[in-house]
This record gives sequence, structure tokens and C-alpha cells, in this order.
Amino acid sequence: MTRDELKQRVYQAIDQRGEEIIGLGEQIRRQPELGFKEVKTARLVEDTFKQLGLSPRSGLAVTGVRADVSGRGGEGPTFAVLGELDALVVAGHPEGDATTGAAHACGHNAQIAGMLGAAMGLLDAKAFDQLAGRAVFFSVPAEEYGDIEWRVSQARAGELEFLGGKPELLRLGHFDDVDLAMMIHTTSRPEEGKAGVPASNNGCIVKTVRYIGRAAHAGGAPHMGVNALYAAQIGLMAINAIRETFRDEDTIRVHPIITHGGSQVNVIPGEVRIETYVRGRTMPAILDANVKVDRALRAGALALGAKVEIETLPGYMPMSCDPIMTRHFRDNVTGLFGDENYRQIGHRTGSTDMGDLSQVMPILHPYIGGATGTGHGPDFAIVDKPLAYLGPAKALAAMVVDMLWDGAAGAREVLAKAKPPMTRASYLAAQRGLARRETYEG
Repeated sequence: MTRDELKQRVYQAIDQRGEEIIGLGEQIRRQPELGFKEVKTARLVEDTFKQLGLSPRSGLAVTGVRADVSGRGGEGPTFAVLGELDALVVAGHPEGDATTGAAHACGHNAQIAGMLGAAMGLLDAKAFDQLAGRAVFFSVPAEEYGDIEWRVSQARAGELEFLGGKPELLRLGHFDDVDLAMMIHTTSRPEEGKAGVPASNNGCIVKTVRYIGRAAHAGGAPHMGVNALYAAQIGLMAINAIRETFRDEDTIRVHPIITHGGSQVNVIPGEVRIETYVRGRTMPAILDANVKVDRALRAGALALGAKVEIETLPGYMPMSCDPIMTRHFRDNVTGLFGDENYRQIGHRTGSTDMGDLSQVMPILHPYIGGATGTGHGPDFAIVDKPLAYLGPAKALAAMVVDMLWDGAAGAREVLAKAKPPMTRASYLAAQRGLARRETYEG
């Protein structure tokens, strides 16, 4: 049997399970859960792995689930295929959870369905009889870096250290035996075609900010108060004033939100809380922008005579995709969808914790279509279910074949030429070095 013949057998097996795979994606869509709280989705993944005859490990970084399959063709590298479990809060989304506001407005439900579908196709086609090394099917928690106040509370209680799923899994050692990894993200952007690979993504650091003033009667004695809301507003205006100092090539993005603006209208606000990211193409650019943002935030406290507490948290590292894995993916998806439907995507200004993995191993983070609307918006919806759910299943499975065929020659080529910039130890040290808390009194 040739490699292409094996892929065709796997594709047929995925098509035979098509309704089941789409059904899993739709079931996850109807039960959106926030990061590190994806209990129902994790249980669904674990049960599906068991039905496939695998022996999953669960509870990894709270909700992660991992199942390994070894090839019968001998020893070789370990290739991880990932899917992200979490949804995010999107105001006004028609399918948002009534209690949490969570909605699958980023397509992570399709990621999980695709990862499970790839496992089904490979196992049903008995592909591992022809492959070497090992494949890891891994559902990972908490890619969307939200719900920050709760996550910080979990970290202070000792339940977490890092507030994103893949960094926490890295810290805990669950990627120590993985040599290379990939996942496929859903896209709703028509300009990205049916499939494409970005050259790179922004990284980010995360900040929580607390302005502390002095509460007073807003009508009877406002002069007795120190208005924390006004201090925060000046800090936000100062951030806007420095945007022209950000270089275009650094793709800096700073986008604060006020999470608490005061207690009630007849009380001068004594406390105001803000959360923000500072994103950029490189870590030096992010750190430079971060200094300017801190300075702007301190200006608000100075102007009002308030106090500001600034906590800087490690976020996600910038991401770059491996060129050899990119070539294999392109060849596979052009075979599936046609040359005209593949796009080479430039730099993306969003952030993902696949960037953290890319610091320590070769990775691939492509996109497949099937959705419409705005990512993270209330109109995001999957409209082409075979493309969004079965397309990733086939592409992921084909990549497993490519990497682990012929004694895992594909994976060995990637590893021989890849030069990740960090070790796990230096990555952890760098992330921990970003964390700090500062108090400034104006």
C-alpha cells in the first residue's frame, strides 16, 4: 500500500463516520464552556476515546484529555494532534449560555470534532499498522485568555500557575514526550479560502489594573472623594495618546476593558478595575509597548491623587509555523479542496497559546473554513458543516500519515531542520520572569 492509498482509506473511513463527527461538533456547540471549566466537553472527549478502544488520561491541567496510539512500524517521534475545548463570553450571541454567556464563536467545537474524527479515520482504516512512532490525540483547555479575575483567584489558591491551557500543560510536563504538534482552527474570513497557513501570530502579555480612590457622597460631599473612575479614564486616554508611537511593523494591539466601574451612582467610585492585553509581533516589541502602557496607567493615578495597582501576567508567546509541515499541509488540502482554495496567510495579529508550543517544538496552526460572521462576534456561525468538521478531520489524519509514514521520515525531517528558540526550562523561566505587581501612588 502506498501512502496516498492509505490516506484515501482514511478519508473514506472519516466519510463513513461523517454524521457522527458532525454530531459531536454540534453537541459541543450547544454546550459551550469557559476555559478550565470544560467539564462536559472533556467528558465527551474521554468517552469517545474509550469507545474507540483507547485508554485516555484525563484531568490534565484541570480538563485536558489525552490518548496515545503507537504505530506498529517501529520507534519514532511523537506527533500531537490538538483540539481546544473552550468557548468564550460573547455578548448577544444567540447561542450563548444563559448563565455564563459562553458561546462557541471561534470554532473550537469544530477543532474537537476534527481531532476526534482524525482519530476515528486512522483507527478504522488500521493506519497505525503502516506507521511508526506515536500519535497523541489531545483535547486541551483554556486557549481563550478570558475570565481573568477567576483565573487569577485560582492561581492564588494554588490550582494554576499559568492562565492559559497549553502553557499550563507545558509546565506540568504533559508535552515533555511530544516532539511536534499541530491543530486546525476554523476561519470565517473569505479571503483565507477553504484552507490556509499563517506565517506568524502576535504574542501577548496580560494586565489587570486596579485604581483605588476614596468613596464619598457623590451629591453631598464629592470634594471628600478621590474618583477612581476618572483616574482610570485618564489612564485609558493616555494609552490612546501613545498609540501613534507604536511602529506598524510591530503590530501592537492594546484593548482595555473596564470590568468594575463603581459601586453605585450616588457614590464617588472608590475602586475601578481594568483588564487588557498588550499584543505584538515580537517579545521585544511587546515589552517596549508594555513600558509605555504602564506609564500611561500611572498618569491616571497621578492626575487624581489616586493609587493604581498594576499586575502583569505572562500571556502567550509569538507564533511561527514550521515550513516543512506547512508544505505537507498545503499538498494535502490542495488535494482535498483544489489549488485555488488554498491561501498562504500573512501575519495574524491575534494571539494563541500555540505560540508557546512553537517556542519549544515545531508546530503547525492552519485554518479551514466553513464559518461565516466575525470571529468572537455574535454573528459567528458554522454554515458548511462538512467543510468545518470533516475537512479538519481529513487534513489532520493526512498529516499524521505524512509525519509517521516510512519510519516516521516526515517527522524526522521536520525535527532535523527545526530550531525552536527555547527549551522547556528556558521557556518557563521567561514566562515566570514576566510576572510582577506594582503599586503607584499619585
